[in-house]
Amino acid sequence: MNAEGIQVLSEVLSSKFEVKVVAPDRDHSGASSSLTLSRPLRVMETANGHYCIDGTPTDSVHLGVSSLFDLDFERVVSGINSHENLGDDVLYSGTVAAAIEGRFLKQPAIAVSLVNQGQFHYQTAAKVVLDLLVRSKDLEVPERTILNVNVPDVPYEQLKGIKVTRLGHRAKGLPPEEVSDPRGRQRYWISLAGEGDDAGEGTDFDAVKNGYVSVTPLQVDMTRHELISQVKDCLED
Repeated sequence: MNAEGIQVLSEVLSSKFEVKVVAPDRDHSGASSSLTLSRPLRVMETANGHYCIDGTPTDSVHLGVSSLFDLDFERVVSGINSHENLGDDVLYSGTVAAAIEGRFLKQPAIAVSLVNQGQFHYQTAAKVVLDLLVRSKDLEVPERTILNVNVPDVPYEQLKGIKVTRLGHRAKGLPPEEVSDPRGRQRYWISLAGEGDDAGEGTDFDAVKNGYVSVTPLQVDMTRHELISQVKDCLED
């Protein structure tokens, strides 16, 4: 809730749109689309009128869209994530998952991440989202579409433009690191994700590497449609 990215995004978007902010009370990197089903959720309104949830990013959007406001929302904007969500990252990302939870709305949900190089140009990423929202009246995409946006960590004026991309893929990451807790018990620390493997021209990896904003349209349907006939011929009598 107190992350710089979401505060900057809210401030910039509020200059042209009515914005409601609902967010988790702590970092949930890697939470993916998890919902909290084992206990009730606590909702706290902060001094600036935002809402803080002791749950996941998906919980936050679910409550925000369904319960907390007597409003018909147009879309969900999730972010600004403090690091990139490229390629396989979208399977694990809480930021992308929050946007996916907004797929039921008619306008495409947006997940936005900063490809952080230590400069923390959140204003750049927020201005990019504002540009997309202003131009979205000309954007015709199917319902239940998510736009995954990754923004280079540079001043806004230094962006080279926008590239519409496909997801690349990462190489396998390092194995978990074995560590010991203060009582000598064995624990495992999940290592960083692998570098870009399928990261050539046309991918999200390539776009941000070359100074462009990457916009990747995503869908929730994970069916490998072109294999249905082949698998059917093999498995069905």
